[in-house]
Amino acid sequence: MNHADWLFALRNAMAPLSEFMSQGGVVLWWLAAVVAIYWLLVIERVIYLAVAFPKQRQAWIEQWQQRTEHHSWYAQAIRQGWLGQAHDGLMQNLNIIKVLVAICPMLGLLGTVTGMISVFDVMATLGSSNPKLMASGISLATLPTMAGMVAALAGMFAHARLAKKCQLSELKLEKALRSQR
Repeated sequence: MNHADWLFALRNAMAPLSEFMSQGGVVLWWLAAVVAIYWLLVIERVIYLAVAFPKQRQAWIEQWQQRTEHHSWYAQAIRQGWLGQAHDGLMQNLNIIKVLVAICPMLGLLGTVTGMISVFDVMATLGSSNPKLMASGISLATLPTMAGMVAALAGMFAHARLAKKCQLSELKLEKALRSQR
């Protein structure tokens, strides 16, 4: 495929999305931006859990095993410091993801309100005799609500899975750094 074919294919693939976004109004674009940000953060967390954290975990375990003593106050302070660093690294951005997910249904409701205002505006200026204009306002009201709920459900699932994986990773590290007796 040449460059022109790729552009044509991309335009054809993006046409339904563009139409959906235009039917949902400007609030839908804000929702899309929030969703894009939280998915970027989710992907960043997945990469951290798959690549960066295992390397750091292994380094901490090796350093712990090379120590000759594990019971002194100093050794326990080092262990607690590593566990604190692991906790901070694992939980980074999870609260931001959670907040962005919580914003999604609120943006959907904002879309509902703005869509209903559009419907009432059409009814006030033209009367209720133009169903096509009213239908446009109703789609402005319902599409962002649906999109906000779908985005929130997907985000809640992703956040819950990430949080659970981070907790398990932290627990496994803590067990690996236990004092050997």
